[in-house]
Amino acid sequence: MKPIWIVDDDQSIRFVLEKALAREDLAVRSFTNPRDVLAAMEDDEPQVLVSDIRMPGGSGIELLAKVKALHPGLPVIIMTAYSDLDSAVSAFQGGAFEYLPKPFDVPKAVELIRRAVDESLREEVRDAAQATMPEMLGQAPAMQDVFRAIGRLSQSVVTVLITGESGTGKELVAQALHKHSPRANGPFVAINTAAIPKDLLESELFGHERGAFTGAQTTRRGRFEQADGGTLFLDEIGDMPFDLQTRLLRVLSDGQFYRVGGHSPMRANVRVIAATHQNLEERVRQGVFREDLFHRLNVIRLRLPALRERREDVPALARFFLQKSARELGVEAKRITDAALARLMQFDFPGNVRQLENICHWLTVMAPAQVIEPKDLPPELMAEAVARPAVAEAMPALPAVPAGGPADSTAPMPGAVAPAPGSGWLGGLEQEARGLLQAGAPEVWDVLTRKFEAQLIHTALEITRGRRIEAAQKLGIGRNTITRKIQELGLDD
Repeated sequence: MKPIWIVDDDQSIRFVLEKALAREDLAVRSFTNPRDVLAAMEDDEPQVLVSDIRMPGGSGIELLAKVKALHPGLPVIIMTAYSDLDSAVSAFQGGAFEYLPKPFDVPKAVELIRRAVDESLREEVRDAAQATMPEMLGQAPAMQDVFRAIGRLSQSVVTVLITGESGTGKELVAQALHKHSPRANGPFVAINTAAIPKDLLESELFGHERGAFTGAQTTRRGRFEQADGGTLFLDEIGDMPFDLQTRLLRVLSDGQFYRVGGHSPMRANVRVIAATHQNLEERVRQGVFREDLFHRLNVIRLRLPALRERREDVPALARFFLQKSARELGVEAKRITDAALARLMQFDFPGNVRQLENICHWLTVMAPAQVIEPKDLPPELMAEAVARPAVAEAMPALPAVPAGGPADSTAPMPGAVAPAPGSGWLGGLEQEARGLLQAGAPEVWDVLTRKFEAQLIHTALEITRGRRIEAAQKLGIGRNTITRKIQELGLDD
């Protein structure tokens, strides 16, 4: 691991941090001014940079900007006095990992640097993985089935029907089918049949001759002609008007069609890939979709899973979309903690992958720091957390153990209602643990333990009106233990 670089003109600050980090077996390199740091970066790079904000020869904010230009993923911690809150805001805007207020508590400073080191090491692994990131992401078994199907269809030009909820990535799969087909060198043309008014859809698909209708001042090629030799993707095919379905069936049968207002038959060598979020069999039973067209389209069917069916893919997708949003906005990509990812994995995502992408774009703009914590997630996720609370957030008061001790611990307290089998906070804990474990969430033990401890301490402090010593006594833990736990769990924020 690379050393921690400390930049401060105050010798006492450098000395204290050097000694504290050395006790943690972390290598340290110290500097007194930004110029020396930039010179050293020509040949070397730190794991984490800790810099004062006010120094002779340059400010920490200026150094932050220059370092981020050289090493965008490097965590930078800015040390600042309490009176420098404006500077702290500037630090965050410049991409700082965190700021450390002076005077600081040394254990807290070491813990912050430790977090930055851990994040830096994770980023190195992620960057290596993203360097070879595929065109589509998915480790879940359901997505692997989709990838295998695309591979089997790679040498085919057969008609494919893609089904799945809105936002699952149907057009992305259609593009992959085209890219890996013998028609890859031809055009890929997409049209959303639900987004175009009925009276214009026919012209969009088949083109029109000059003068065919009011406003048709020139001859126009339709999507079938544009896709000649390639692939035509018909999205939301279930919403196509019934009379146009007949014309589409004719084209699929013999490749022949007429432009609107035309009298000469046109031909197009086109592979059709269709997609829908609707149940086409049900649409056929309702009489709003032609059965013969359904069978013509339903040669090979690919069903895309909803995101809630592949929760284990949420972390990789979230990191990918955060990187993508950062590139589009021209800013540094934000990092997301495992705890925030665990919260994301609990969300059902009714809008599927598209909704996750929108959330990541929102986080890129709205999250206050470079590292996204659970509290930074958007309101709709917080609202669901309230509606379906996590274990710690919904955990009722723990039943007291009767004075008789373990022998009669199953007896209810006077006036208490005995819980139904499988209910109560243990039942909630089991349900939460089962959901996280089945979803493949990271560090389940740590996530649930932190929630459990945080809820216990929060409740005790609420009962004692913030008196820590009394709360520790009620919980049966030491004064130092509750102080340390409050700091670790961030309950003193």
